[in-house]
Amino acid sequence: MSRGMLIREIHSGIQTKITTILANFVPIRHLRNWPEPPQYNEVEYPERKKLRFVEKQPTYPAGLRPPKMQRQLHFMRGPELVHNKFIHEQYGIVATSPGRLRYGHFEMLRLTLGRRLDKVRMFAIWRVDPPWQSVTKKGQGKRMGGGKPAIDHYVTPVKTGRVIVEVGGDCEFDEVKPLLREVVEKLPFRAVSMSHKLMIEKEEEKKRLKNTFIQ
Repeated sequence: MSRGMLIREIHSGIQTKITTILANFVPIRHLRNWPEPPQYNEVEYPERKKLRFVEKQPTYPAGLRPPKMQRQLHFMRGPELVHNKFIHEQYGIVATSPGRLRYGHFEMLRLTLGRRLDKVRMFAIWRVDPPWQSVTKKGQGKRMGGGKPAIDHYVTPVKTGRVIVEVGGDCEFDEVKPLLREVVEKLPFRAVSMSHKLMIEKEEEKKRLKNTFIQ
């Protein structure tokens, strides 16, 4: 066997081995182990997924004059002790300062969330009462005195820590956070968009700091 034939056989053997290796080669450079998406099988959907329409003023029986209320600032003073947790344990808007919600704020919340939320896999519920406290106001240019003026509008007082709206469904917090932040910026008081997990972490941090201070 000549030297040229030997070199050709060696080259053919090397090419065969390279072809076999490439055939069994699996590219793994751009493959990643993505985490599995969360499951929402335990989510309980309410009967109505959209926010209900809110009346502009409370309905009184026939013949009963609507009462004129005082300011009663104790309805806004102090932290909220009852409605400060999420029922569905997902996401929502929590007030961080006291304030009052008027009918226009309810409509803003209802229309914004109603347009932006996916009605098939998401829902939203109210966690505050409709406007019930009457607010009186004198007309422009009227003199002082003459008794208590007529009712101008109705409001809903809100304490610090009160859950205003709750959002949930087959969705993650990063998906609804921009929408909730947009609504928060239009409220007449300070509020934050929060998830149930973040709420638990803040409560644990408060307990830890409190125990550290006591020790």
